This record gives sequence, C-alpha cells and structure tokens, in this order.
Amino acid sequence: DYSARELALIEAARIEGSVTIYSSLPVPIMTPVAAAFREKYGIETSIWRGGSEEILQRSVAEARAGRHMVDVVETASPEVEGIARERLLQIIDSPVFDELMDGSVSDGRAWVNSRLIVFVGAYNTLHIAPEDAPQTFEDLLDPKWNGRLTVEANDFGWIKGMANALGEDEASSLLRSIVDTNGVGVRDGHGLITNMLASGEVEFTFTQYYEQAANARDQGAPVEVAFLDPVIAVPTGIAMFTNAPHPNAAKLFIEFFLTDGQEILAEFDYIGSNLNRQSLPEGMNPVVVEMSDYLDEYQKWH
Repeated sequence: DYSARELALIEAARIEGSVTIYSSLPVPIMTPVAAAFREKYGIETSIWRGGSEEILQRSVAEARAGRHMVDVVETASPEVEGIARERLLQIIDSPVFDELMDGSVSDGRAWVNSRLIVFVGAYNTLHIAPEDAPQTFEDLLDPKWNGRLTVEANDFGWIKGMANALGEDEASSLLRSIVDTNGVGVRDGHGLITNMLASGEVEFTFTQYYEQAANARDQGAPVEVAFLDPVIAVPTGIAMFTNAPHPNAAKLFIEFFLTDGQEILAEFDYIGSNLNRQSLPEGMNPVVVEMSDYLDEYQKWH
C-alpha cells in the first residue's frame, strides 16, 4: 500500500518516463538494482558506470557546458561532496531518510549515505588458520607477521578513519610500528588484492573492501574476513542533480535505492545504510568516517 505522497510521486515519475544515473557501483550489482526499479514502477533507467573520480569530472564538465542530462549520482563520498561543492546537487527530503543509520543525513548537505565502504582484514585460509588470525591492529605487531602483510595503495579515507577513531598521534604511531616491525607490501587495487588473496600470493591484508573479501569467500575461494578493531567505514553518497531533467523519477529512484535496493546490495555482500533492510554481519561494528572535511585535508591523508 502506498501513501498519497508516494502515489503522487510515482504518477509524476511515470509521466517523466525515465531516469538517468551515474554510479560507481560495478555493473553486475547496479544492473539488477535498475532492473528491479523498472519492474516495480515501469520507468526506464539509463546508467553510466564510472570510477568516482570520473563521475566527478564528467558531472562538472557537463554542467559547465550547459548539458543537463543526468538525474542521480551514487558514488564515493569525497567525489559526491566535490559535486555538491560545485553547487550541482539539490537538497531533498524523504521519509525514507528516517530509516538510515545515524549520521547518514546531515543538515544542509545535498547527499545522504547510501552504502558503506567497510575496510576489513582478509586472509588466505591455506596460510592462516582462523584461530591464528589477528583480532586487533596491535596483534599485527607480532613478529610472526613479518613479510606477510599487504595494504592497498590508495586507501586515504581509511587512514583518516584510523586517525579519527584512535587519535592521529596514536594511529600514526601504531601503523608506523607495524611497518617498522614487520614490513608491509603495497598493491594498487582491491580487485588485484582479492585475486592475490585467493591464489595465496597475499596472506593477509588489513585494508580490504568487505564486499570483495566476502564475495570471494562465498564463491569458494580460500579467503576469510577478520574484523580488526577498529573497523573503519567510509560512506558512499546518493543525490539528485539540481538540473535533473526527471526530478520526480530521480526522487523515486533514490527512495528505491535506499529501501528495496538495499536488499539487492546485501545479496552481493554490500553494506547499505538502511539497517531496516539489512543486518550488519556479526562482529562488524564500523566507525563511519565523517567525510565533510576530507577534501580540505586530502593532501595530508594522501
């Protein structure tokens, strides 16, 4: 059953007939989300998938050229905040926002948290038994991890999150001590690390995306997840463009993404911001990083 507000929104969106989305979600995940939206409402979807930086650059370039063809953006919070600072996003409100986890909606911010990028430990179970896996970052100071640790090269938001959770001096001291004691290999790309975990070339990493490690595990790879305390999460944002050609369809898609869409994300091990539609895995209690000042501090964390 729909409320009068929902019925009016659906009718207006159907008159518009379509919605265009820029998203950094992988195509195999965004495709079933879009298909479910079309099936439920009879509204066509057009999706352009790119990396978060590509989406920022494309959005700004198109706006400066006076080309307003896109309705919704869903991408990493630093880039969606960058789009907001270009004054390209419209603040909207929705009853659905009340269902989101604390901190997902900020006053005056044009985007809301749509899902979490959760950084976890992950290991190859042929090299490391579950009972031997570390539980905290302090555990990584044990000399038994010498030469066995890997991180991803570009997880600047994770570094900020560690500083927020532990205090900057403590986080810096801890991470430097881990490197000084045991060394840390650096690889470029979480997908590459996932493949190297599965093959055993990487034994343990502590900055892996949860959904990638969990999906590899679910597909039968010898990979398991370790929730090192603190578990850091960076939000991804969803928003509507100010000059959206299909504003009602845009609002409807955003509400769909934050409700039914969250259940589809969960099928692929993604962590959504609406915990009414998904439960956090046991042991995952993420510290969600406030990213409003991240762009101002980018060079520092880089």
